[in-house]
Amino acid sequence: MKHPVKVYLEKGKTYHFCTCGKSADGVLCDGSHKGSEFTPKEFIATRNSEFLLCLCKKSTCTPYCDGTHAKHEKLDLDFLLD
Repeated sequence: MKHPVKVYLEKGKTYHFCTCGKSADGVLCDGSHKGSEFTPKEFIATRNSEFLLCLCKKSTCTPYCDGTHAKHEKLDLDFLLD
């Protein structure tokens, strides 16, 4: 399970969210995706504040964490009944 990363963002500043997971901090693009099919997601901070940015890359509201990393997946164990 990958926990979110707390990052201070400045209002009105443009950031690039890492979608490949290879950047040094895992959340803000540093160009490590070059040569892959990944492209960073551009976003603009809405206020000066600390934000929890998604590290698991499964959030429904990237770049922000929505807690998806903490949700348990339902395992299909029906094969054990056979």
